[in-house]
Amino acid sequence: MQKNTVFIRVLALCVKRVVTEAGSYYFWSMKSLIIKYKAFLIGFVIIPIFYVLKHYGFIIIPEGESTAFNIFTLFWGLAIALPIHFFTYLKKKVRIVKGVVSLGLLFFVALFVDSVMRMPDNPITLSLLLAFWLGLVYFLVPDFCKKYWKVFAIYYTPLFLYYLYHRIFSENIEAYMQIKEEFPIFAFVLPVPVFFIFWLYEQWKWLKNLKAEKAQAELALLRTQINPHFFFNTLNNLYALTIKNSMQAPEVILKLSDMMRYTIYEGEKELVSISDEIDYLNNYIELHQIRYKKSVDIIFEHEVNPEIKIAPLLFIILLENAFKHGVETLAENAFIHIRLHENAGELCFEIENNFDPEESKSTQGIGLQNLKKRLVLLYENQHELNFNTKEDVYSVTLKIARDA
Repeated sequence: MQKNTVFIRVLALCVKRVVTEAGSYYFWSMKSLIIKYKAFLIGFVIIPIFYVLKHYGFIIIPEGESTAFNIFTLFWGLAIALPIHFFTYLKKKVRIVKGVVSLGLLFFVALFVDSVMRMPDNPITLSLLLAFWLGLVYFLVPDFCKKYWKVFAIYYTPLFLYYLYHRIFSENIEAYMQIKEEFPIFAFVLPVPVFFIFWLYEQWKWLKNLKAEKAQAELALLRTQINPHFFFNTLNNLYALTIKNSMQAPEVILKLSDMMRYTIYEGEKELVSISDEIDYLNNYIELHQIRYKKSVDIIFEHEVNPEIKIAPLLFIILLENAFKHGVETLAENAFIHIRLHENAGELCFEIENNFDPEESKSTQGIGLQNLKKRLVLLYENQHELNFNTKEDVYSVTLKIARDA
């Protein structure tokens, strides 16, 4: 019995502590939430103020438009709350603050005029409100307004003049109200969805251009990474020859010079002819054949239209890897077989080499990573890059759509 009593007391203390901590957490959470969003509590004070003004007749609301009045009050509650909430940011944006204040003053002047004159569809009030809304739209999307201001003017100017003519020159208010019923007010708001579609189209174009510029910047960065990677490997080869005082060093320097010219000048172009790429690969192969004393079986077959255009320096990475991870790991019987051909509207580059499995590395170098990124940027959804390893033979197939 005593054990049960002790257990109940412990359980009660635990429950009390949990409830206390939960209540404390809830209190501080609510307090921090209120502090963070106090601007909206301040802003929405205007909502009951509007209803008080409506009750005492300072604001005239036609029958059947209570929903519009509710939306109106909610809008101005947000209009007051948001500047307070973003006060720290707005302090740094003086021009924005001036614009918001000016629009607010303009709107309240329109309300004051309307309450004093108490005239249905007051031309002065509507003119001020029109200026307010045009200013608000311009304030939010200035570039869009500058581009399409003629469309706004062509549509709204005749409508506004039509309204002014009938409102001012009608014999009496009943005659005007009859004309108003015959000419529905939705004509004024009819183009709003169209303008909104235009605005969405502008945003889509902006995002598309931004994406294209980002891709071009990334591509330019990748191109700058190609040159150091290639020349690092090639200069290592030349260094080995000069140490041995090889008579072939001058020939290597000449070929290296040709390859540097191609890499620097042709490599910056968007497209080059496939024949130039073939010559570049042949120079690279010959450079390595000069370097190696061992026998290497290298076959390069190409059956393509020499006028085909392609992005430069795509195949050299695969050829470099074949030498680096294949030929250089074998003491004898090394081979590299390359075939470049056209097949069913695709340009196919196939390269196969043997390697020493004990010397192979699973990690991919910067060159191959670079190639993958470039292919995505240049031939997204229009290329296929496949790798295959079978025993001691490694093969790569790169396919690029010819119409890419």
